[in-house]
Amino acid sequence: MENKTLITLKPLWHNQILYVAVHFRYDENVKNYVKAFPDIKWSKTYKTFYTSHYKERINELFTYFRKQGWYVNYNAFKTVQKQVQKPVLRNPIINKLPVLIDEQKNQMKQFTKWLEQKRFSKNTVNTYVEVTALFLRYINLKRIDTITSRSIEQFNYDFIFNAKKSISYQNQCISGIKHYFDFKNITVETFEIKRPNKDKKLPNVLSKEEVKAIFDATKNLKHKTLLSLVYSAGLRIGEALNLKINDIDFERGLIHIKAAKGKKDRYTLLSHGIIPLLQTYINHYKPKILLFEGRFDKPYTQVSARQVLKKSLLLAGIKKYATLHTLRHSFATHLLESGTDIRYIQELLGHNDPKTTMIYTHVSTTSLKDIRNPFDNL
Repeated sequence: MENKTLITLKPLWHNQILYVAVHFRYDENVKNYVKAFPDIKWSKTYKTFYTSHYKERINELFTYFRKQGWYVNYNAFKTVQKQVQKPVLRNPIINKLPVLIDEQKNQMKQFTKWLEQKRFSKNTVNTYVEVTALFLRYINLKRIDTITSRSIEQFNYDFIFNAKKSISYQNQCISGIKHYFDFKNITVETFEIKRPNKDKKLPNVLSKEEVKAIFDATKNLKHKTLLSLVYSAGLRIGEALNLKINDIDFERGLIHIKAAKGKKDRYTLLSHGIIPLLQTYINHYKPKILLFEGRFDKPYTQVSARQVLKKSLLLAGIKKYATLHTLRHSFATHLLESGTDIRYIQELLGHNDPKTTMIYTHVSTTSLKDIRNPFDNL
């Protein structure tokens, strides 16, 4: 029996928005046909083609691929459909945004290059282009010919506020749109949408016992090395995945972080305790350039790294909410609790403003232990 091409449609969530990911076994002809579908894009982060999701989208994709006689598996959406009913009812405008016209697509490509020349990070470029594209699609929906402060305020209210987006995401939208205006030399009178203040939330922190439990539960050598390095050096996950082998200075006990957030270089600690694990990992996996490589010598993805931690938390029986960044928070807090000067912690983390580092004084238990609780005197 002849093997037919299988197209698998899977849900893809990004910034609380549901997309349709299109998976298939690599074939140049299949790839070109997928790319020809309207509003299809390639995600570097998730390594897949994807498109917008709305009620009729699955049927459109099914019809499109069945024209080639290919099998289409969309079972994953049979359960997802129930999950997205409430959000869709709460903010239906998200799923009604039309696709960009060809001229706007070309503008987005030029805008991307313009941002790259400004030396923004890859993540920042992707975010600004994405939110700007959503704004342009919103304009298409409302049939707005001339952009005014009113149309921006409408977008802010309908798409961000009503959709209950985070304050960080709202600030990213405002920044992306403002950069787009600079790129297009668009002047909008009284464009005064103020950036909302971020919630002053304290970071989640794991105890040393919980961190150790995570490492003990992680049996895979690569996974254990990755998590251990993120914690022991206080790294952002992007910094860890961009590390090259020659960035590790075993003799001096330092790690050279290059072009980190804000395009800054810095040195951070290489724990003596992690060196045997790190050398075992290097000898076993033999990475060529990057310290952590994925399949086919490609960079290890943040998505994979997050899955690693999620599995380790489950195996360790830790129900506390934690992300990869929680390991960085925990590193800083444990340093502070052991008596390390806050100025050194600031340098190790690569913070510009000491106020950013001072947040760890609010989650450290060292000073709290010295307070005598009045309940104890009753």
